[in-house]
Amino acid sequence: MKKERLKYFNWGMSVLAGIGIFVFWYVIYPHALSYQEQYQLFLWTSDYLLDKMCVPGGFSDWFGEFIVQNYYIEWLGALLLALLFMTLKWSAGWIPVALMLWLIGDPSVLLGYLVALLIAIVCHRINKVVWSFHALCELLIIPALYWLTGPLAWVYVCLRIIRYGWHSWALALYLLSLQLFAYHWILSQWTLQMIFTPAIYYRTPMMMPTLMYLIPLATVATITIRARWNTTNLLILPEFAVFILLCFLATTKGYDKDLYELIHQDYLVRNERWDEIVKRAQNYQVKTEFSSVCVNLALSQKRLLAERMFDFYQSDANALIMPRIRDLTSMLPSAEAFWRLGMVNSALRYFFDTQESILNGKKSGRCTKRIVECMIVNGHYKSARKHLSLLEKSLYYKDWAEKTEQLIANENAVNTHPVYGRLRQLRFKNDFLYSHFELYKMLGLLFMNNKENKMALDYFMGQMLLDGQVNGFQKYMPLVQQYGGYSIMPIGYQDALRCIQMRGNVQDSPYGEYAKRIITNIKKKEENDEAH
Repeated sequence: MKKERLKYFNWGMSVLAGIGIFVFWYVIYPHALSYQEQYQLFLWTSDYLLDKMCVPGGFSDWFGEFIVQNYYIEWLGALLLALLFMTLKWSAGWIPVALMLWLIGDPSVLLGYLVALLIAIVCHRINKVVWSFHALCELLIIPALYWLTGPLAWVYVCLRIIRYGWHSWALALYLLSLQLFAYHWILSQWTLQMIFTPAIYYRTPMMMPTLMYLIPLATVATITIRARWNTTNLLILPEFAVFILLCFLATTKGYDKDLYELIHQDYLVRNERWDEIVKRAQNYQVKTEFSSVCVNLALSQKRLLAERMFDFYQSDANALIMPRIRDLTSMLPSAEAFWRLGMVNSALRYFFDTQESILNGKKSGRCTKRIVECMIVNGHYKSARKHLSLLEKSLYYKDWAEKTEQLIANENAVNTHPVYGRLRQLRFKNDFLYSHFELYKMLGLLFMNNKENKMALDYFMGQMLLDGQVNGFQKYMPLVQQYGGYSIMPIGYQDALRCIQMRGNVQDSPYGEYAKRIITNIKKKEENDEAH
């Protein structure tokens, strides 16, 4: 009777855990799903599959991308993740599930890692061949499994050795020989780290987390213990207790609050949910340039930048537009700001650099889409068609690509388009050299190019305040009165003028607090430079 109760308890907890994992991703961390989806572009072509299959673990990576493409629909992505985690639970137990949840808190971990682990475990479970035939069978299975899962084939080999007995150590020697053969003859361009470690499943393979090595060991240990000592289901309660503890540690230690807040801000920028960005920043804002750019962009889209800019944290002179940084995240909100300002070439450069900064060489559906739009606005239709042909081979960007291709070479359609036509009117008409150190001048020229561009006016005035160009700010205030469309002077500008006129001697001045902090930071930097 007790055994039956434990069995029902196990089933009930499994269902609840599956629902909990679904809610975790769909309600609490949908931005994590969006983050993963935007750094790949899964193509439904045989060439794409064959290209992946050319390396060990390529199939698992391909299948992981196949699932991740569905993160575009958040509830579907959360459901698929919950199913994968529950498959891992039924195959290996509770503890690997909790550790995997912890590991995936690192946004650089690719889903192919979980897929490869599951393939190795499932192959072990379905292979019921008796010992007399096992050697011949393994000669075929192990090479195939190594090519499907990469180094995680060691999970299968360890489980087979434990099942058959330690006298079957030759299986390990066989897999080791296969890897050395691949390293010297097939994958000579790979490093030993890529051959023997799951580096293919991490975006920055030079910095893989320890959990990527511990999870296979924990999986083998858990499966072995459950197979040998869980005949009466007595391990269910202690295992579940460890699972709860590890889940608590995973969600509190494995998901960096500041990092995921920045990912959430970028997610909201991507989906143009400006009110939510402002609301979240009122409660908590990460003190970085990235966060400042996101919040300021949201304020500008609500025409609140002049009113409330300094009510929020402003990092420094880069709080409106960040300089070029060669990584896969930092430039995205700045690129979105350039796009909406009408600085189309700058947006194109930032989106292209972001895509090329993805270390594992994958494309980005989000970036490719914006690159196409920039090229259409600029009239570069041949280049736009080339990128559209890629998007047409995807699942969730296909409809947009086919619809957008109808605009190619149709000048009238582009000029009357509500977004592209407006950007053609706002963009610069003459070429010039871009200089981030003189950003306020370019923003001023952008506004003078089209005085309907109120976002450019707000950014121009805001950039002068960030740079400390107080004389220029006062000089161009008549432009705000004439073209800003404000019935009264924005409170933020009133505060800045009062602070400038009183030389900072204004209590509770948002701009005054920013100026004091920047001056203090400059003095500290000068003192440090002198000390060195």
